[in-house]
Amino acid sequence: MNDLHFSTRIIGADYEKPDAHGALSLPVYRNAAFEFADSESIAAAFRGETGEHTYSRISNPSVAHFERKILAASGAASVIALSSGMAAITNTFFAIAAAGNNIVASPHLFGNTFAFFNSTLAFFGVEVRWVDAADLQQIAEAVDENTCAFFVELITNPHMEIADLPAISNILKSKGVPLIVDTTLVPWCAFDARRFGVDIEVVSTTKYISGGATGTGGVIVDHGTFDWTKNRKLAAMPEPPAVSRFTAKLRGEIVRNLGGYMTPDTAWQQSLGMDTLGVRFQRMSATAHALARHFENHPKVVRMGYTALESSPYKSLSDAFFTGDPGAMFTMELASQDDCFRFMDALKLFRRATNLFDNRSLVIHPFSTIYCTFTPQMKRTAGITDNLIRFSAGLEEVEDLKRDIENALKLL
Repeated sequence: MNDLHFSTRIIGADYEKPDAHGALSLPVYRNAAFEFADSESIAAAFRGETGEHTYSRISNPSVAHFERKILAASGAASVIALSSGMAAITNTFFAIAAAGNNIVASPHLFGNTFAFFNSTLAFFGVEVRWVDAADLQQIAEAVDENTCAFFVELITNPHMEIADLPAISNILKSKGVPLIVDTTLVPWCAFDARRFGVDIEVVSTTKYISGGATGTGGVIVDHGTFDWTKNRKLAAMPEPPAVSRFTAKLRGEIVRNLGGYMTPDTAWQQSLGMDTLGVRFQRMSATAHALARHFENHPKVVRMGYTALESSPYKSLSDAFFTGDPGAMFTMELASQDDCFRFMDALKLFRRATNLFDNRSLVIHPFSTIYCTFTPQMKRTAGITDNLIRFSAGLEEVEDLKRDIENALKLL
């Protein structure tokens, strides 16, 4: 199916087994357990020898079908679906990090990701080393024999920055360290992660993939490009026959023990979302680009953030990485937090909510919400300012959204 276009591959993703009634949409398997004909069959399934499902905390037909759609979209070696984007991140690092390890990362991260690295992992003896992702020398100097990964967001949320992934990948390959990237902001129809040196993707499927924000979810996408014998935690594992040591560790231990596997209902909803991902992304991204361009020179706007703008310092990387417009998130800086609140309260079409890439357009003030529990020093480290607003363009008509923003700016 590699010669087929993006949406065709997703819609045509095969079932594990033919449906008993020939259903075009795979039914939701809401059951917890699965019956076997005899004792040896269930024993073999528990040993992982048959690929049969045993218990829905471990695997489930509805979730497996969703994973196959992600495989069709990404061209990856393996995919694991989980209960949220944060579950994808936490399960990934519980699989590869051990006491005495360090993670090198940009501090310009989504709030909970920053807190997980900065606080949660610290109690397990894992150090985080914050670096400027644009400074290749700083990255090279921070990485050592105890580094288990370099982590960065594809486009930082809400900073709208892009790191030079191929250049970073070259540094990491020479040091035997995987490149792990949160690619939530630009899905596979517009970004081919493996082409730019990414070994592992973590994605919040709550965003574009769910389609209308119908449920929370996440996926870990393993491109099969990293030699996990270079990771001290995974080096002693026997090489599994069909997947990498990383994926085997996740499926055989981490996901089972942490209990974060995706639910069947969520998988069914997000499988439907996958079918329309390409067309929704194209429409929403075009709207975001048009709005960012229109308000870039507005007298009340200090700065617009969108990587495809001519004024963005990341435009060349944006053009090189992405096919078409680089996503539906954009930002606006105003004179003060007070102006941000007055502006947001005047909006009629943009909903004040924390999610991204709902069918509805959304707006939020990150400083006072997502990062509200951060100390002033943590906010400075994370690069969060009080005059920035984050937008997510939905499926409304662009002219209506444009007029809504214009009317709100008139009140400042």
